[in-house]
Amino acid sequence: NIKPRTQRAKHMRGIIILSFLILQSLIVSSSQSAPDFNFFYWVNYWPGAICDSQKGCCPPTKRDKASDFMIHGLWPQFNNGTWPAFCDQTNLFDISKVSDLISKMEKKWAEWGVWTCPSNETNLWEHEWNKHGTCVQSVFNHHSYFQTNLKFKQKLNLLNILKQKGIKPNDGFYGLDEIKNAIKCVIGFAPGIECNEDVKGNKQLFQIYICLDNYAKEFVECPYVPDSSCASKIKFPKFPKKDSLLVSL
Repeated sequence: NIKPRTQRAKHMRGIIILSFLILQSLIVSSSQSAPDFNFFYWVNYWPGAICDSQKGCCPPTKRDKASDFMIHGLWPQFNNGTWPAFCDQTNLFDISKVSDLISKMEKKWAEWGVWTCPSNETNLWEHEWNKHGTCVQSVFNHHSYFQTNLKFKQKLNLLNILKQKGIKPNDGFYGLDEIKNAIKCVIGFAPGIECNEDVKGNKQLFQIYICLDNYAKEFVECPYVPDSSCASKIKFPKFPKKDSLLVSL
């Protein structure tokens, strides 16, 4: 009787130890994969608002001929109005990791002299990954971060959404709520709108903030949006001509 009891005791100890190790592994895995931020801003900017400002712009050499909003980036946010930034200096931007996406990125995620003139797409991509991408590695790696931006760009055509409601980039003025509601009708939630000023001081549509859950899977209601600096009616500037090179930054 002693021998079987000893064997049973050893067997039970083995089960307990194995269960403990599995539980510990699950806890560690969960803590590594759960995002430590609350939601994302997916931000797109209108190149015409950069080129029509006092700073002017440098149009990129590689882009779609058609007018369109351009991706700015996918930014993790906390519900308290703050955000993480530059989280991992050991995993900085490496263009070789997104080599298969570059042709699409050049067209949809182009640099219009936001930071530099002449325009340099690589500088913009590098900035977005180093500042924002390094803080979301519980959700994305290099490739999937950029791929997700492109996926939403394909899924949500902001310019067409606005045009279908009669809101066109023709230097006309449109109601701020009119613009928000046009997008809300499609995604179910009102976006944030950021404005800048043209050379005459008119408030104009600059950036659109779409909120996503902390896995960047679904559209969600924005817990808060940045100060819009907009008027009740704002200008939707024309898309700049391909050959125009305005005042450099």
